[in-house]
Amino acid sequence: MRTLFLNPPSFEGFDGGASSRWPASREIESYWYPVWLCYPAGMLPDSKVVDAPPHKISIEQTVEMAKDFELLVLFTSTPGFEVDCKIATMMKQSNPKMKVCFVGPPVTVEPEKSLNASQAIDFVIRREFDHQIVAYANGTPLEEIPGASYRKDGKVINNPEAPMIEDLDSLPWVTKTYKRDLDITRYNVPFLLNPFLSLYTSRGCPAMCTFCLWPQTHSGHRWRLRSTDDIVAEVKYALEAFPGLKEIFFDDDTFNYRKERTIELCAKLKTLNFTWSCTSRVTTDFDTLKAMKEAGCRLLIVGYESGDPQILKNIKKGATIEMAERFTANCKKLGLVIHGDFIVGLPGETRESIRKTIDFAKRLDNETIQVSIAHPYPGTEFHNYATQNNLISIGNIVDERGNQLPKVVYENLNEAELMDWVERFYSEYYFRPKVVWRMVSKVIFNSHDRKRLMKEAREYMALRTRRRKFIAEQREQNAAMSANAAASRANAGD
Repeated sequence: MRTLFLNPPSFEGFDGGASSRWPASREIESYWYPVWLCYPAGMLPDSKVVDAPPHKISIEQTVEMAKDFELLVLFTSTPGFEVDCKIATMMKQSNPKMKVCFVGPPVTVEPEKSLNASQAIDFVIRREFDHQIVAYANGTPLEEIPGASYRKDGKVINNPEAPMIEDLDSLPWVTKTYKRDLDITRYNVPFLLNPFLSLYTSRGCPAMCTFCLWPQTHSGHRWRLRSTDDIVAEVKYALEAFPGLKEIFFDDDTFNYRKERTIELCAKLKTLNFTWSCTSRVTTDFDTLKAMKEAGCRLLIVGYESGDPQILKNIKKGATIEMAERFTANCKKLGLVIHGDFIVGLPGETRESIRKTIDFAKRLDNETIQVSIAHPYPGTEFHNYATQNNLISIGNIVDERGNQLPKVVYENLNEAELMDWVERFYSEYYFRPKVVWRMVSKVIFNSHDRKRLMKEAREYMALRTRRRKFIAEQREQNAAMSANAAASRANAGD
């Protein structure tokens, strides 16, 4: 079956599916590669990967493509699911014979709900879907495909789970699919060098963070590794196939989880003499970081999450404040740049814990940061906690533009205050004199990226304005509700 692998159009600038770990529109327009879709696409020579958001492909253009394919594999996300169903329906109307399969965390966690949401969805594949999609496209009946969920005789059938893929070297190189189907100049992440490529050296994550979407709903906690020789061979191919490439990003859930493996890989990467970046935990020691730096590592994405020790325990982070401080000091000593990720609204959050986190981030003083609002994605331990404690508020998890909205509220931390803390976090961090100079100097001395940096500044300031409007509207609504409640009590007293 001629197969279309689709990361669909959704909100303007929405990087919400296909490999995004935190589905939402970013403060600054960002696009990650659709890595998961590119594995099975590489096993089907006449297939095509369409990554609509970065390539600015409209819904109308996407629907028109349906006429050329027999099977649609759409990677969906919780925020974009409703729009994705509408797109699938339109594509099915354009080509009624086309089969439609949804993949991604929402359909893994709630297959029956997903299938019942739209008659356009013929089946879903739960968790990893590489070999199942290839088998179906080559004629294997749904009844024989592990991990598939589909309708039969008015009921939803859930086939037994598929085993995780252990031999990752047997999978195709995603960079060859990029070369075939994607324009790498369309991909932008503000803290990475552009153009960049991203690929995986492993799947799964042994860490047990309660909020993290991917290990709990898609890739699993079992850590599976590609051989270091296979990784080096793909990197060598990518460097030759993409002239002008500035950086490769190893987009694993946790790249450097095991010291021996990381040092072995770095020794081989060092011979290629290129620039790369990766994810990292703060548990990584100095020797490992040193090997990474010597092999060409430039930047690490690090999930600090919180500066409050109790919050870190609540989310099973498996790290301490002291570890984070030591790790950061080691990175600075070695000249490794850090993009730090923080979250507001995790279990046990209070005004005091958020204040600790802001002060902690300022003390670390990393190059760039991201501040997210904690989202209780279905299938995560955090979602179970928020549901059991009646903490999930009514309403959407993103606004009409795909930007994050508070969904979990605590006593004295309502939607308005949580959003206000995000704004205060960014303002306190970035509007310090030394940080302002750091950013301004980039614009002054980096003529190559000046246009992009100015665009990012405008995007952030526009979002800041929208957030402040949201905060004002929420506070106005809360005040009105309080006034009505007080009036009702007074009337009852009369």
